[in-house]
Amino acid sequence: MSLLGRIIVIFFALMVASLAAAAAVALAVLGHGGYVFGGSPGGHVAFMMVTFVGATFIGTVGLLPLAILIAVAEAAKIRALLAYAVAGAVLLLVGYHMSGFAPPSYEESIDYPPPPISRASEIAAASGVVFGFAYWALAGRNAGRWRERRLPSA
Repeated sequence: MSLLGRIIVIFFALMVASLAAAAAVALAVLGHGGYVFGGSPGGHVAFMMVTFVGATFIGTVGLLPLAILIAVAEAAKIRALLAYAVAGAVLLLVGYHMSGFAPPSYEESIDYPPPPISRASEIAAASGVVFGFAYWALAGRNAGRWRERRLPSA
């Protein structure tokens, strides 16, 4: 596969991985009950709207770090699923907290202590794992193969 073909595969994988991660966010935010998968058209519209907003957010927040991580993975021929899952979780978790959307880490209550990790952070990390897995399935498992020399078959 040539470099141009690899770039097209990477771009397609990024779009699909962003949609998969955004669908994970939408399921976490809206719930997995009958509201999303029921017969209600309003539930489907809400799911699609949250997915679209989530995919846009993931694509814009992570564009430069994703380009750097992909270049490193392609150059080092990193093909491990765990590496992509951890990188996706860290990338989306850091992107969420650095974007300014994260609420303060404290919660004012005298009844119970605040949780050590907020639900929003858990959702960001989980959607990052989904992002990493989807990217690995489409493009990451062949990272660096475009540079390998193939022998012509006789």
